[in-house]
Amino acid sequence: MNAHAENGESWTIAVQSPRAAPAIDEQANENDSSAAAPPEPELDERLPASLLIMPATDLPATRPAFAETLRRDAWWMQPLVVFLGFTAFIVYSTWAAFQNAHYWFEGGGADYLSPFASPEIFGASPHALFGPKPAWWPGWLPFSASFFVLWIPAGFRFTCYYYRGAYYKAFSADPLACAVGEGRKTYLGERFFPFILQNFHRYFFYLAFVVLFLLGYDAWKAMWFRDAQGAVHFGIGVGTIVLTVNVILLSGYTLGCHSLRHLIGGWRDKISKSKCGGCYNAVSCLNRKHMMWAWVSLVWVGFTDVYVRLCSMGIWQDCRLF
Repeated sequence: MNAHAENGESWTIAVQSPRAAPAIDEQANENDSSAAAPPEPELDERLPASLLIMPATDLPATRPAFAETLRRDAWWMQPLVVFLGFTAFIVYSTWAAFQNAHYWFEGGGADYLSPFASPEIFGASPHALFGPKPAWWPGWLPFSASFFVLWIPAGFRFTCYYYRGAYYKAFSADPLACAVGEGRKTYLGERFFPFILQNFHRYFFYLAFVVLFLLGYDAWKAMWFRDAQGAVHFGIGVGTIVLTVNVILLSGYTLGCHSLRHLIGGWRDKISKSKCGGCYNAVSCLNRKHMMWAWVSLVWVGFTDVYVRLCSMGIWQDCRLF
């Protein structure tokens, strides 16, 4: 039993253990068996209000310094790999675009066109839709067949929802990683230039969707070989497989786009009652692995250009399977 005093009033708390319960006379128990036991008092009736209030302590909110964190894992590994991967691809694709050469291969009757120059609007290869370099092109400005098309997949990937989070961490350190201190002190979102251009992602998707079909046509043409007499025969070469796999991987990335997922049914309130439910589920299935498709397709499209380029330069020999 504990006695306390507060504001001049005294109160007592009796704590009774089940093992220390006092003996009860059996006769009294029989006489009082019909009497109902009084209800247990509520907690706020047994204890004063001062004991029902939890103590609180105000702690000053401090902003962590740049790269400051309590994480013990190698959190810096992912942004580093992304930085190196993106940098390597950007450097190579820029160099390849300015070369304006060795982007198609005709050896052994093959017909391979690099995805870096497809569709070829103007250019020196037989694939050019409107012939060679136009006369109106400024003489002081470098010319390349890739300039007319490479901006479409570049814009599509640059505004991609996955790529945004990836290169924000890798290049601008905004943020470096989860639970890691950032360098900036304010957040403006994507409402101002150049980040407001991210809203054009859906329009880049429309263009990339068309280019995807044209790349499929290039893969189809890579299945036909011309012999010495000029006759065209169906065949499969290593380059045929490379261009076909490129279309498959790009399809997995493009058709899993968030914009297509919204277009195909994401805007509806009840997808289960929509006729597009099956298509929506298919796009969602690809979307779950969007990061994987993004990286695998990026690496393979670069390798496809390397293969066509090295075959055109005579460094690699394309192997005809049949």
